[in-house]
Amino acid sequence: MLIETLGSARDLGRLNEIAGVLMRHGFGDAVRRLGLADTLARAGHVLHRDHADELARLEPPQQVRRALEELGPTFVKLGQILAGRADLFGPEWIAEFARLHSRVPPVPLDSLRPQLVEDLGAEPEAVFARFDAEPLAAASIAQVHRAQLKDGTEVVVKIRRPNIRDKIEADLRLLERVAGAAAESWLALEPYRPRELVREFARSLRRELDLATECRNAERIAANLAVLPEVTIPRVHWAWTGERINVQDYIEGISGENLDRVSRQGLDRQLLARRGARAVLKMIVEDGFFHADPHPGNVFYLPGNRIAFIDFGMVGRVAPRRRDELLQLLLGLVEREPQAVADVLIEWTGGQHVVHLAQLEDEVEAFVDQFHGVPLAQLKLGDMLAQVTTILREHRLALPADLALLIKAFISLEGMGRGLDPAFNMAGEALPLLRQVLRTRYEPKALAQRGWQALRSTLAVASQLPHDLSQLLRRARQGRVHVAIEVAHLKRTGDLIDRAANRLALALVVAALIVGSSIVMTVGGGPTLLGLPAFGLLGFLGAVAGG
Repeated sequence: MLIETLGSARDLGRLNEIAGVLMRHGFGDAVRRLGLADTLARAGHVLHRDHADELARLEPPQQVRRALEELGPTFVKLGQILAGRADLFGPEWIAEFARLHSRVPPVPLDSLRPQLVEDLGAEPEAVFARFDAEPLAAASIAQVHRAQLKDGTEVVVKIRRPNIRDKIEADLRLLERVAGAAAESWLALEPYRPRELVREFARSLRRELDLATECRNAERIAANLAVLPEVTIPRVHWAWTGERINVQDYIEGISGENLDRVSRQGLDRQLLARRGARAVLKMIVEDGFFHADPHPGNVFYLPGNRIAFIDFGMVGRVAPRRRDELLQLLLGLVEREPQAVADVLIEWTGGQHVVHLAQLEDEVEAFVDQFHGVPLAQLKLGDMLAQVTTILREHRLALPADLALLIKAFISLEGMGRGLDPAFNMAGEALPLLRQVLRTRYEPKALAQRGWQALRSTLAVASQLPHDLSQLLRRARQGRVHVAIEVAHLKRTGDLIDRAANRLALALVVAALIVGSSIVMTVGGGPTLLGLPAFGLLGFLGAVAGG
């Protein structure tokens, strides 16, 4: 049971709170199956039923969203991540997760001041020529204040909420245990790899808690996009930047959420769509390091049809091998080559849990083939990627987390492009860059470099081979060669038998206490407690506690 796996009592209060929220939103059965039933008695004081009738009328996706909102920043962030997992959830779930927001009431400046003084080395009014007490925005992890440096530069100061790390770390510990318990309790979840999903989420959230990491991400992307003068990334002021605070240039522009103002200011929306697509495609396909949350609130449009990206707390990374596979997938979609798409998807999912591999290949080929002869300008690459993930979900296949993040970025990018220009052609923008990167990968210099790396690796393995064989033979002569076979379902069955045996043993002890105490109660003499034989009464109390 989950409660038995807790290493200490430090998380019990938060566990109580989580159990209460889940019960309140109609997930009592899940609470019990996850092993949280023992905490319900303690959580009883928070199990208010004021909105039970209203909650009963909600659909499950709505109930989950409302529960995540009530559980706080860690769970809201988890829901926002799941909003990009169309390979795991259907459209109705994705729509609800997308509604999650992390806007919360701001922390008063007086409450932030001790942390600010510690991080800045002085009062904010002494460090900055001007520091606005009212924040521009407040989210679950940090809030942003506008300020001015003493040289007149307008900046934004991002401040992490006090003590937020402790609460998030407690939530992450519990999530990791819940994922393990869920994987054991519901075998149907195994293809979705809940443990891996939570581990990836925990790594991402911990990076987001370090505000200096966000600035390093910004500078890396700024260096990669230096060849695109129409793209602006806020400059970082490292003298006042650390784990709990960062200071960056203030971007004066039009938010991507205010497209009407873009038109009123006379900006070229078609050009903005193409430039934004070019920048994000370069990040993904060419650089392998990209802004993983390019929604309209993180994009500003500037005079001269320039574009600024902000908030690099969440970034994605694409390894060179993954980049080659991505090129093959995107070119397969754009050039309508179904076998290339099927090969990449099977490679990405590892072929796990595919009962009918041929059927999956046939469905992917039929899906891609339906676009044969469709003009390039009419292809919607984001929609095509979304449909591909739907096919995977129907076959109970899950993408690796990094690829799910990448596909979400592609879909968001096309949505933003079509918001600016309904005739925006993502496939047409992507194809030239894809072909260019592919040609670069197969230039003589690149081939020679990869060949040299492969040769070095082969020689290293070959040079180590005699030593490894010698060790193997020596251990075989000494009888020290062992073969380990792990049967996952057999281990799970053994665990269940072990738990049942423990409960049976406890039941026998309780039964013995009841029988023995009943005998003692009928025997006169000896010490008494509340007028009853003391040993008999203590035996009954022990039986109650053990049961």
